[in-house]
Amino acid sequence: MLNLSKKNSQPEDKTERKSLFERFKEGLSKTKEKLSSTLGEIFVVEKLIDLAFLEELEEKLILSDLGVETTMALLDPFKNKILKGEPVTTSDLKRELKRISLNLLADYEKPFPPDGKPGVLFFLGVNGVGKTTTIAKLALKLKEANKKVLLIAGDTFRAAAIDQLKKWGERLNIPVVAQQEGADASSVIYQGLEKALREDYDFVLIDTAGRLHTKYNLMEELKKMYRVMDKLVPREKRVNLLVLDATTGQNAISQAEHFSKAIPIDALIITKMDGTAKGGIALAVSHKYKLPILFIGLGEKAEDLLAFDKEAFISAILPD
Repeated sequence: MLNLSKKNSQPEDKTERKSLFERFKEGLSKTKEKLSSTLGEIFVVEKLIDLAFLEELEEKLILSDLGVETTMALLDPFKNKILKGEPVTTSDLKRELKRISLNLLADYEKPFPPDGKPGVLFFLGVNGVGKTTTIAKLALKLKEANKKVLLIAGDTFRAAAIDQLKKWGERLNIPVVAQQEGADASSVIYQGLEKALREDYDFVLIDTAGRLHTKYNLMEELKKMYRVMDKLVPREKRVNLLVLDATTGQNAISQAEHFSKAIPIDALIITKMDGTAKGGIALAVSHKYKLPILFIGLGEKAEDLLAFDKEAFISAILPD
């Protein structure tokens, strides 16, 4: 089994673990700075806290892209203690916030990449989130592991999307199945999967359209693609990946909601985490929709797409 995710690829030693923490710490520095500003009083002044303090903190966290549900999940345990008359100090809050945050991040329990000949990675996400670039980065990782990889251009609504995937295919020397703009996306996928089965490919990565402004037609098309894949590749050999752009903040929540209504989402990939202070959205969307995060993007290069490690992530975004 190829080790690309944190679930199946534990760091071998303390040096590797330290390197991973450093990558996360450096890439998520803007988010940490924002949350440090929000939580600064908690981690500097040692004192007993009351409900008024928690209510003020609640408002700050909601405005820091954590959203209502996640903020309530973080702070309700402390409210309950105070209501019972139990003392809670800022030190208690500091320690427990990290523990609770870790528990709010969903774990990925399946093999990744999926077992199968082929294993299929089906990518979803609105235009502009870095979906096609993410596909290319993962395709390169798979190819470097000596796997036979095929790309399918399932976004047939935009000629630019087809061309972009073709260019990545040429650059990486990975074949791309594509038709002309306006072609039926499901037929392109069917053609590609038949080729993958016939020619014994290890993995197939499928790009799709992401036009939420016409979301009914888009979602119906995604459902049709899903049914087409069912005919050729068993569900257990497929992973549906939603790609989100961290810079969009709370819009990522809306995107996760819309796509989840169309087909089951297995996991998230969150891009552009290094360029924003809104990285807390990763915790919010994972918690609200019980979706594990498989990778985060901390830069433009292929090696900047890192397997998600929730301990490294929480340590990187919450103040020390």
